[in-house]
Amino acid sequence: MTDANAHYRMAIVGSGPGGLSSACRAAEMGDSHVLLEAKPNLSNTIFRYQKGKHVMAEPGILPLRAAARFEAGTREAILDAWYGDVEEKGVNIRYEAEVTAIERDDQGVFHVAVKNGESVTADAVVLGIGVQGNPRKLGAPGEDLPGIQYTLDDPDEYRGEVIVVVGAGDAAIENAVALAKQNTVHIVNRKDEFSRAKEGNNNLILQAIDDGVLTCHYSTTVDAIESLPPDHESGRSMCLRLNSAEDEVAVDCDRIIARLGAIPPRAFVVSCGVEFPNDDPASVPQVSSTYESNVPGLYIVGALAGYPLIKQAMNQGYEVVETICGRPVRPADEPILKERFAVFPWVDDVDVVLDVLSARSPIFSAMNRLQLREFLLESRIRGFEEGASIYEQGDYGASVFVIVSGEAWVEFGSGDFSKRARIKTGRIFGEMALISGRPRSATVRAGKDLLTVEVPRRAMLKLIASNEKVQRFVDRTFTMRALDRYLVPGIDEHELSDVVAQAELQEFRAGEAIYEMGGASDHIYLIRSGSVTLSVPGANEDVILNYVPGGNYFGELDVIAGTERQQTARAAIKTQTISVPAQPFLDLLDHYPDIKERVRARFSEQIQRRLELERSPERGALMHFLLQEGMGEATDALLIDESLCVRCDYCEKACAATHGNVSRLDREAGATFNNLHVPTSCRHCEHPHCMKDCPPDAIHRSPNGEVYIEDTCIGCGNCERNCPYGVIQMGVANQEKPSLWKWLLTGMGPEPGAEIKGTSGGSSIKKAVKCDMCGDREEGPACVQACPTGAAIRVGPESFFQVLSRGGR
Repeated sequence: MTDANAHYRMAIVGSGPGGLSSACRAAEMGDSHVLLEAKPNLSNTIFRYQKGKHVMAEPGILPLRAAARFEAGTREAILDAWYGDVEEKGVNIRYEAEVTAIERDDQGVFHVAVKNGESVTADAVVLGIGVQGNPRKLGAPGEDLPGIQYTLDDPDEYRGEVIVVVGAGDAAIENAVALAKQNTVHIVNRKDEFSRAKEGNNNLILQAIDDGVLTCHYSTTVDAIESLPPDHESGRSMCLRLNSAEDEVAVDCDRIIARLGAIPPRAFVVSCGVEFPNDDPASVPQVSSTYESNVPGLYIVGALAGYPLIKQAMNQGYEVVETICGRPVRPADEPILKERFAVFPWVDDVDVVLDVLSARSPIFSAMNRLQLREFLLESRIRGFEEGASIYEQGDYGASVFVIVSGEAWVEFGSGDFSKRARIKTGRIFGEMALISGRPRSATVRAGKDLLTVEVPRRAMLKLIASNEKVQRFVDRTFTMRALDRYLVPGIDEHELSDVVAQAELQEFRAGEAIYEMGGASDHIYLIRSGSVTLSVPGANEDVILNYVPGGNYFGELDVIAGTERQQTARAAIKTQTISVPAQPFLDLLDHYPDIKERVRARFSEQIQRRLELERSPERGALMHFLLQEGMGEATDALLIDESLCVRCDYCEKACAATHGNVSRLDREAGATFNNLHVPTSCRHCEHPHCMKDCPPDAIHRSPNGEVYIEDTCIGCGNCERNCPYGVIQMGVANQEKPSLWKWLLTGMGPEPGAEIKGTSGGSSIKKAVKCDMCGDREEGPACVQACPTGAAIRVGPESFFQVLSRGGR
């Protein structure tokens, strides 16, 4: 028991991981303290975890610095250990002591009011209340209907129900898998992978999906929830309406469990005098490197400070007590960051470097200090010699660069349209290829004293998805560069600002109309990701006149001509566009007559192509066929001209000979239109389906566009399941590599494609195999090289219209 109305060195509010760690350290050191917990139990966030939940000790790179025990284990084991720590160390804890107000008087003393009318005073306050008491709702009509819940205590309470779990984080995954043992479970993920989950949970949910234990709806959002009448034929109480990348889906269910995270208890925190950086409900308070808020002596740790992982919160709790009691220590990640920051010549103080980084780039300033530290642990800091190529035009990229010192130069175009522009400190580059999935649109070379933070694909996409300010900055940069690169080259960035400020991000499902023929021409569209077809009505179906891949633009012809829409624009696959209002764009061109003429001149080729296709409607039908076969997201696909093919199978045999006797293509399989055949072979998609949810991160994309699988593949089969084109197979490594040329010329050795003794079955470990574009062959793809008639060709979206001429022969 504690004395009410007493004075302490520190009052710790909340017994979650951060608060508990603070209290245990204070008790261990004999520091005057009180721990105020609103609930009758310790650490209510952990207490409310589902029974038997396995809790992970992430991030693994960090050591644990705490006076309380913590290691990966079940919810029950962790709570038992913490109760033991509280008792053993003599923590001064008061249960059912909900704090209602915190005020700091003129003498710097905090008055902490408790709901039952009591109060305590303290020299300092540690606020570790977390955010779980404020769950984020579905944000759709019907979100408050009975049967919708935002927590799950015991999954064993539910049997024989149809339950939908909405969310893609650790809590959603654990709930879904536990409930699936005795219920029919769907999980709704608005993304196409579980990028926010810890690796163990990522593996867990993917295995459950693969085994058919539950159903996953990828790239899907919630449209509405409706009550069903008691006598409904499904026997369920609700209908959840979903909007997927391909179609609308309705799921009749008994219960919906939304695990969408939580938002800070802002009203209470603001009442304590704490300031937030903006009005975004999801924003977190800014804290110093010692976790002190703008209120002197009031410290914030854990999820409320923006980082919810248990180990991080416990480290913070330990460190804040040391700071309050005059025993300051550096954060646990300090040695790691200090080593990373050795490349910076300015100073060796981590906090100073973090301050400089935040001041130099909107990407870094959009994160609080804890988020920034973790982000930099995932990234790579690189310096470049002046003139060095960072990447080349046409390369494929898997990272974004943020300039923190010096400058870089971007080069693109040729002849009269060549351009060289400077990228200054604080700017980013590489975002267009990352977002669109298309090759790099320009070459970037290092300028003087260039230092960058190279952010890997997964970390950058996660940041864009979770931070609206970063997304706005990246979208603005993307729009500015797309306009400058494609539409109005040569106009100063400042001149484009008004146009870009009015741009709007939009998302469309596959097949959805972006605009209809005959509509108003009031916008130009930049394709952020995905691809678009432009068509006109035909006798039986629409005739596709043009295909526009990601990273490009459309709709400009009608805008400049001043006519209504002459075509219908549809998303070929799930597509994001940035729409630019027409009038500000036209006003801009009026101020630059030279650029206006160049823009008009560039459109003549497109107009001529439209006229040719209108005269040859069979080409539009062929385009339909190519899109149906996945060419809409292909960057490099194998096609076979059946009018030239002599069925020698040399393409398939050459593939097998080059890849350890396991052919990466099936010539006979696949679809054919007229004389054009699409065999079963990898398309090297813009956003490869196989790369999502690869547990060991074994699938990568090289600068030439090749999507390849490393030897770290564990044979889980996720990529085989995720590929919609059936081009991945689970094979085994062969001990003998057959020679196509030896077999053709001498008849000796195993026939390419034939099974070799000892290479299948037995104890061999199967691994995923697929077309790798023969990336290590100087001669190029073996399938094309071995074709004696030139029937085998490899194409990307830019080559479609050349391919159409073959299809019409």
